[in-house]
Amino acid sequence: MPRPPFVKGRIRNDNKDMFTGIIETTGKIKKIDGYNRIIEVQNFLDDIKIGDSIAINGVCTTVISLDQDEFTIELMPETLCVTNFNEIGEGGEVNLEKSLKMNGRLDGHFVLGHVDGVGRVLEIREDGEFIEIVISAPENLRKYLAKKGTVAVNGVSLTISEDLGESFKISLITHTKEVTNFKNIKKGDAVNLEIDMLARYLEKLIS
Repeated sequence: MPRPPFVKGRIRNDNKDMFTGIIETTGKIKKIDGYNRIIEVQNFLDDIKIGDSIAINGVCTTVISLDQDEFTIELMPETLCVTNFNEIGEGGEVNLEKSLKMNGRLDGHFVLGHVDGVGRVLEIREDGEFIEIVISAPENLRKYLAKKGTVAVNGVSLTISEDLGESFKISLITHTKEVTNFKNIKKGDAVNLEIDMLARYLEKLIS
């Protein structure tokens, strides 16, 4: 029997949780064992149990084992093909977000945790207290990206400050940089991209 759409106070979509793109903390990949990843994180797992969903760099994953300061997830082969997990080794830092609760605030935008493609960091510019990042966009995703529209980059809900055609620009405040793995980002890095779900539905309605 399929699970109901609402389970234990969390919004579910097609048996998957939803997220907001507001990163709660970062963790590190402690061990890679085939398709499994053991993630090490401090002060994050108190209310997590086996079977819960956690977005890792914007990818919706399921906790299959759990300890005090670490948890294990299993990645599908398809996930490895369409995300940046293949380029993150042991010791790599990842963004973490728990699934959205029914009584929680939506401070970002609805993020499904279904990565649409991988972009590359083309440019990083420091502008006083802010940081601007130019990211390449796969050709099949460019039509969904618009100035002042939303996009999730490594699971972070961000506003597109400029549409550059084959790429786009985002701007980060200091806080976002400090609490996510953007603090260590560098030119050439691969980042996970998820387009705004409203853009998907709008395209469907128009077509």
